[in-house]
Amino acid sequence: MKHIFYNGSVYTGSMPLAEAFAVENGKFLFAGSNKDAKAMAKGDDTLTDLRGSFVCSGFNDSHMHLLGFGNLLHSARLAGRTKSLADMLECLREHLAAHPVEEGGWLVGRGWNQDYFTDVDRMPDRYDLDQVSETVPIAATRACGHCVVVNSRALELLGITAASPQPEGGRIGMENGEPDGRLFDNAMSQVFRKIPAPGKEAIKAMMRDAFRELNACGITSCQSDDYAVFRKVPWQTVNEAYRELEEAGEMTIRVYEQANFADPETFREFVEAGNKTGTGSDFFRIGPLKMLGDGALGARTAFLSRPYADDPSTCGLPVYTKEIMEDMIGYANENGMQVAVHAIGDRCLDWVLSSIEKALKENPRTDHRHGVVHCQITRPDQLEKISAMNLHVYAQSIFLDYDLRMVEQRVGKELASTSYSWKTLMENGVSVSNGSDCPVEYPRALSGIQCAVTRSTLSDHLGPYLPEQAFTVQEAIDSFTVRSAEASFEETVKGRIQAGMLADFVILGENPFETDPYAIKDIPIRAVYVGGRRVCGE
Repeated sequence: MKHIFYNGSVYTGSMPLAEAFAVENGKFLFAGSNKDAKAMAKGDDTLTDLRGSFVCSGFNDSHMHLLGFGNLLHSARLAGRTKSLADMLECLREHLAAHPVEEGGWLVGRGWNQDYFTDVDRMPDRYDLDQVSETVPIAATRACGHCVVVNSRALELLGITAASPQPEGGRIGMENGEPDGRLFDNAMSQVFRKIPAPGKEAIKAMMRDAFRELNACGITSCQSDDYAVFRKVPWQTVNEAYRELEEAGEMTIRVYEQANFADPETFREFVEAGNKTGTGSDFFRIGPLKMLGDGALGARTAFLSRPYADDPSTCGLPVYTKEIMEDMIGYANENGMQVAVHAIGDRCLDWVLSSIEKALKENPRTDHRHGVVHCQITRPDQLEKISAMNLHVYAQSIFLDYDLRMVEQRVGKELASTSYSWKTLMENGVSVSNGSDCPVEYPRALSGIQCAVTRSTLSDHLGPYLPEQAFTVQEAIDSFTVRSAEASFEETVKGRIQAGMLADFVILGENPFETDPYAIKDIPIRAVYVGGRRVCGE
């Protein structure tokens, strides 16, 4: 039995817009005119009048942390309470009162950003969190995920003192010779290893909650880094949770797993167990080796080729040595695995490009689709090299909402003038997909599309930052659909409304091609379908 949708404005992946489409057995059967669609109808087919609504392929967030997002939904959500340090602390108190911590447990939260604080001009520290509790260990992660602040009780449990050595690829914050509770990048690992790990059923509950929130944002697919969320949870448990949800018919998001491993040995075990890029089903598939190359710009841990303009004492931090990066990327490439490496700073990007270049020289591959996640602080020579190497770029246009307020202050005018240059990459033939890095940002694809088009902030419309780098509306939609499908070798499977492709689509309340660019984020999501089945909306 077919389901025929007609009388709409249907973006099929190319212009002009179609009027109608048909779905059968979970796939698109046709896209074209109302007349041709209605002519296909048989007696038991379902016809739906779209009443002029805009329809496009379901959004595909090409880099996020689905399990981390589900965990956030069960934690203190600090992103909405980061206008002041005082309000952030009150949010933690409220969460603790509503969700008392059991013996051996921790109070956890995420989403603060000191650049938004109006009452202090600094990051929170251990003594601030001590005001929430001196007996319950607390860990509050910055929005970027590259700094966590803990209270004194947590430091005591972790055994962190003034004599603790600084970890490679991380930093323990110190003030007046004592730890201040701020832990950066690899120094955070000891915190997450100490926090009790959830069981598989709890993980599945987090995934279900994340599915619902993502669907509400029009998302039908995502490419997700999940193995590093809970350091005590093995990757096998995460895979089992996804597959059990799929078997139960509960997956409403198609997941391409960006397999994050912190050491070569565990990654080798993963590959030797039969996990290769592309293995799996339409709902859960193994993707690339994901590596974390450096930190974040907001925390000043992104690895730059020069000192920070607003803190000359640091150039940021590489998470791995160059030798480990080369070893893991080389092994992945040799074994047919795709790689996707987080690089925000330009010095980190140098390492990533040279490591991939070395791997491909040793084991040449044509359609490898190795890529750079974020690709924010860049130089012209690097943009040219990315194109020459035929790499994929996983952009986050939504980052402009915050970053354009401070990028020049952080990296200086020269580097800022050639950064976030995703349009240049596109014009040079690079496939540039889009995403949110959720829970760093909330996964509202329409907000990401607006930032890609306006190059301005969402609320007060500051900018535009490098307006020549703005996407057209079509390019922005494509970055969340067909370009994201290219990132996972699935451009012949999904990302367009055309015959034979998976019937994943979103119905919007307004046509983004006709909407004020500064109002795209406010377009309502009317309904979301995955495999032809409505999972959200009317």
